[in-house]
Amino acid sequence: MSDSTMQVPFFNYPAIYAEDGDGYLDTIRGVLERGAFIMQKELADFEANLAAYLGCKHAIGVADGTAALIMALRASGIGSGDEVIVSSHTFIATAAAVHHVGAVPVIADCLPDSMIDPDSVRRMITPQTSAIMPTQLNGRTCDMTALSAIADEHDLLMVEDSCQALGARYDGTPAGLFGKVGSYSFYPAKTLGCFGDGGAVVTDDDEAAAFIRQLRDHGRGEGGKVTMFGHNGRLDNVQAAILDRKLARYDRAIGRRRAIASLYNERLKDVAELTLPPAPDADNVRFDIFQNYEIQAERRDDLRQFLAQNGVGTICQWGGWMLHQFDDLALRADAPYAEQMSKRYMMLPLHHLLTDDEINYVADKVIEFHR
Repeated sequence: MSDSTMQVPFFNYPAIYAEDGDGYLDTIRGVLERGAFIMQKELADFEANLAAYLGCKHAIGVADGTAALIMALRASGIGSGDEVIVSSHTFIATAAAVHHVGAVPVIADCLPDSMIDPDSVRRMITPQTSAIMPTQLNGRTCDMTALSAIADEHDLLMVEDSCQALGARYDGTPAGLFGKVGSYSFYPAKTLGCFGDGGAVVTDDDEAAAFIRQLRDHGRGEGGKVTMFGHNGRLDNVQAAILDRKLARYDRAIGRRRAIASLYNERLKDVAELTLPPAPDADNVRFDIFQNYEIQAERRDDLRQFLAQNGVGTICQWGGWMLHQFDDLALRADAPYAEQMSKRYMMLPLHHLLTDDEINYVADKVIEFHR
């Protein structure tokens, strides 16, 4: 490795903190000094600001993205005996949430842009199918026109997994607001990430919102009386305060992510061995926020090794596994494209603090490998 090798880690947590370190410390100190740890003003403020940002009636902070998925399913009425169709290209939490409410996850294929394949969804529908749970992956939305038509035709619920897509839109509608209840994650590497675990459930339905607020707090209702078995699934005030601070400048971060994706696409568009994600503004329907920059490469493992030798960090989401490849779970699946994609997909570094020089260096090395 030469002295000129640039170090571009896949993600840079210290840099994310250093961007506003004093501000974060002041925010945290304010919470600690008041002893306001659980269900206090910071949480209420963040929930109100998040709802306003999305244009929905209710945003409810919860412990993490998985809790958000489970609560969204429960609030939608999904339970024992139901089948829920999910994408093979998603984190295990999507299918696990379905399982934990007593339903059965059924696996559909994905498309070259990593989104769930509507034709595969159609093939997987049975009389037991109750819902479609599309994952709005990598900060991009699925074909919600096609999926909504399928849901309407078969009288199915739509319960989005938008854990990677806060701020993404399809035909003007934010990801997370296509069904009765939607969900988000604030894991530290997310576009809007806290310094631990966090999540949110969003809805325009007053009854669903009241149910989720009670569900996240041990089933306690008015006066603390328990009227259902609930969860300990609250978003704590420290994380809520951090998220609220970040939300104020969130659109700037999204803008930078989109600029980075544009630069990657421009630099790598002529590399025949690569399949790139659609560029920002590739169509007039989607607004992508680029949570990740996921590509497909013919010689994926060799490319990753070469980049690592040259200081560039890459990952394959979730260890490179597709849901249908977890044999021990015995999930019914239709995923021939995902099977092939599992050998090819990987992610290049993308976060809003990367410089153009760093992006150009990564692109240079990718191009150098393919010469």
